[in-house]
Amino acid sequence: MMVTDMFGMIFRPKRQWESIASKGSYPLFSAVLYASIMALVPAVAWYFGTTTMGWSVGEGETIRLTQESAFVLIGLFYVTMVVSICAIGYMIHWMSHTYGTDSSTAKGIAVAGFSATPLFIAGAIGFAPVFWLALTIAVVAVCYAVYLLYLGIPIVMGIPEERGFLFSSAVIAFCLVLLIVIMTGSVILWDMGAAPSFTD
Repeated sequence: MMVTDMFGMIFRPKRQWESIASKGSYPLFSAVLYASIMALVPAVAWYFGTTTMGWSVGEGETIRLTQESAFVLIGLFYVTMVVSICAIGYMIHWMSHTYGTDSSTAKGIAVAGFSATPLFIAGAIGFAPVFWLALTIAVVAVCYAVYLLYLGIPIVMGIPEERGFLFSSAVIAFCLVLLIVIMTGSVILWDMGAAPSFTD
């Protein structure tokens, strides 16, 4: 079921959003489970890539993290992804009344999680972290995730496209604020001892 949802969101998103909307009340457990499992893809990929393959910029030497350091950083990375999806989902639910529709926390998390599907899949590039390729794939994934959000919110929330556009734009604004919070938190955690350790 989860694999079907993933491929449906990538290859036939409108039909997949309509399928989600037709369920009415989306189970909270399923919404959180989808995000939790999909977030494992980039987490495992980047753990393997940063400890085994390493990365380099230009013609510089290959850089690798120690397994202990990578475990801590990737663990924080995974938790941040799941918590962010839940936070965005709750914000979608919270804002739904403003845009004239009823929602639930589960439905909000489902919209956030399914919209982030391209980002989760793109995280597989971590298995072979080539800087320019990872950057290119990340840009494409972000663009497609934004497209999915703008396409999905009017369908799932049952509101006109014009209102859905404003709703989606408000969600994107919240995501940008959340990104700044995450970046600030990363700096604080690095100062508190979670900075990366590299192999010799």
